[in-house]
Amino acid sequence: MNWTRKTTISVAAALVVLVVAVVVFVRRDSSGNENGGEASPTNPNSATPSTEPSPAENPWTGSWAVAVQNGGRAFEQQTVRQIIRTSIGGETVRVKLSNEFGSDPLTVSAVYLAHHLQANTVDASTNAHVTFSGNDSVTIEAGQTMVSDPVQFSMPAGGDVAVTAYVPERIGSVTQHAFANRHNYVAAGNQATKATLTGAQTFDNYAFLAGVDVQNPASEGAVVMLGASITDGFDSTFAENRRWPDQLARRLLAANRNVGVLNAGISGNMLLKDGAGQSQVNRFDRDVLAQTGVKWVVISDAAINDLGDSNPPSGDQLVQGLQQLIQRGHDAGIKVFCATLTPYKGTDYWSEQGEAGRDAVNDFIKADGSGCDAVIDLDTATHDQSDPQRYNSRYNTGDNLHPNDAGMEAIANAVDLDLFQ
Repeated sequence: MNWTRKTTISVAAALVVLVVAVVVFVRRDSSGNENGGEASPTNPNSATPSTEPSPAENPWTGSWAVAVQNGGRAFEQQTVRQIIRTSIGGETVRVKLSNEFGSDPLTVSAVYLAHHLQANTVDASTNAHVTFSGNDSVTIEAGQTMVSDPVQFSMPAGGDVAVTAYVPERIGSVTQHAFANRHNYVAAGNQATKATLTGAQTFDNYAFLAGVDVQNPASEGAVVMLGASITDGFDSTFAENRRWPDQLARRLLAANRNVGVLNAGISGNMLLKDGAGQSQVNRFDRDVLAQTGVKWVVISDAAINDLGDSNPPSGDQLVQGLQQLIQRGHDAGIKVFCATLTPYKGTDYWSEQGEAGRDAVNDFIKADGSGCDAVIDLDTATHDQSDPQRYNSRYNTGDNLHPNDAGMEAIANAVDLDLFQ
């Protein structure tokens, strides 16, 4: 309500106070507290709500992300061009750079977004300069993550985008995501604005790039896939975006849904024990709860690696770990979807004890009272009906642990799109 006329009549002033008091009371009562849900955006020249939020009011949603790890490579006076496959699109974008596991400050400059064409070539006419607090260069202290200023850039939904940056000063080991399942590129000198890098070499991880967010007024939120190598896309076809989260993102786009799909899988990761990256229990806050616009999480395949450890936990211990994640997700106000563990009989670390642990996890997930907001039955989607402890041969890469492209599709198809409401 916009009061534009002043009056000195005391009765009118009293009425204004009364009306304002009633509005405040109603807002407190409907939201549960004085600072409850955000008020609808209003047009200052009208008493009716505006149907079009301003750019500043549009929600930020994660379109792409990775789970970060230690042990990355060194860079010095080099241009780094990294290719991502987006999920949700938008016209305003920001970039997240991470030095979470660095021991020294990381300085980058000349950061650009562009549409990717092929190999290390971009459409230079789409170059959008990314700044940090208005500056071309940013230094990120060890243990920190930096989010860029918003930049106007037409980011496609389900398309390939390049993030290019120049690293002017030596850093011995960057924060990384160890498995990119595609080529990224590095070249000498500052070539950040060039369409094609001269003298480029490939590397197959992600270096210091942690996420890309968009503003999209139609956004429904983001879902995070928390898992291990199956979620990370290990053994899916190289550079073809056949991971099951990628295939789920395509299903959502085909259904005209605006849901960001964020892959937080780490190959070799465990639910309870640090090793290939921090355990799910230890990285949940950063890799799930801190993701932009997160509304849902799918807890997937990491416990299979716990079962293959030299000193595997019991089924009860795994269930306790899952219960902790479910509770932490609910405490943060997000829905938690639990995926059953796929078969792994035939691997060199399968055992009857491990199979009992898998059964305990899957029985817990399917049981009433688990706390899971939904069950995604990846076991049923992938196992051999005549021998449920083994993969369906149509989906087996041959190692009896990782699904092939068809198996990735079967997993993606097991997710009910109506869960994302």
